[in-house]
Amino acid sequence: MKKNKFGKEGWTPERIGDLSGKTYVITGTTSGTGFEATRILLSKGAKVLMLNRNPKKSINTINILKQELGNNIDVFNIRMDLAVQASVRKAVEKVLEEVTHIDALICNAAIAQVPSQKLTVDGFESQLGVNHYGHFTLQGMLFPLIEKSKGRIVTVGSMGYNMGLKTIKFDDMNWDKNYTANDAYSQSKLAQIMSIYELQDRLKKAGKTDVKAYACHPGSSRTSLISTSGSLMMRIIFGLMKLSPLTQSAEKGAYPQLMCATEIELDPSNFYGPTGRSNWVGPVGAHHIEPHAKDKFVAERLWNVSEKATGLTWNI
Repeated sequence: MKKNKFGKEGWTPERIGDLSGKTYVITGTTSGTGFEATRILLSKGAKVLMLNRNPKKSINTINILKQELGNNIDVFNIRMDLAVQASVRKAVEKVLEEVTHIDALICNAAIAQVPSQKLTVDGFESQLGVNHYGHFTLQGMLFPLIEKSKGRIVTVGSMGYNMGLKTIKFDDMNWDKNYTANDAYSQSKLAQIMSIYELQDRLKKAGKTDVKAYACHPGSSRTSLISTSGSLMMRIIFGLMKLSPLTQSAEKGAYPQLMCATEIELDPSNFYGPTGRSNWVGPVGAHHIEPHAKDKFVAERLWNVSEKATGLTWNI
């Protein structure tokens, strides 16, 4: 077990200084860890651009944030559906009209444990399409501005990367055969994490050390993720788990992404999240990541497949 460089209590938002003049772009902020991360960044004076698919929920979120933090907070929403590549591209155009720099892009939104195989309009298995391909396009298209800003890309993965197939099923990425909610979710989270470490290698090779890319996860947090897309059985199981000490608040679940977005001198090669039991709860810091998440051969192939699938070649 790695020694936590932030001490016994781990990393907490008390370490964040004044963020006036800084801009953060976050996906999935109408509830859970994304909402908490937004609230904390705004409370420190940052500007936050939220990317969400539901305009009504987004307006409601902004109203809640203003009630708590005051009307002067700098927050707004752009509609974006990660399941639709055209929607991601349209949203990027609007982001580039709204902001002149990005200190960190936080890829927080996700769907999980979709009970039966569903395909996106672009023909991707839904969890892979939303969690990986949607964010892959978003990151790639915003990369030039992030690079210009010497900013960061933060991917919120999941310990689910280690709970299914331990590789990418290149011969059947949509799970046309033997679909299970868990295997498809696990693959989507593994793909997200792998592509961050592959991005790090590509940045290094190109001599672009000003841009930092980080992978983290929220542990087992009490959010609406499973209740939004999971099966009835998964919802019951997670509903019971929420009552146990094996889960933590959504606010604590936001700490890893906040750390990766703001902490100076953070090693990108690490994987960040709770360091307690099974990495579900506990003080936030760096912890072990299984070797299959950094399999270079698979990661390179995944990158090439992702560029082809999204029609986006990264300008690195």
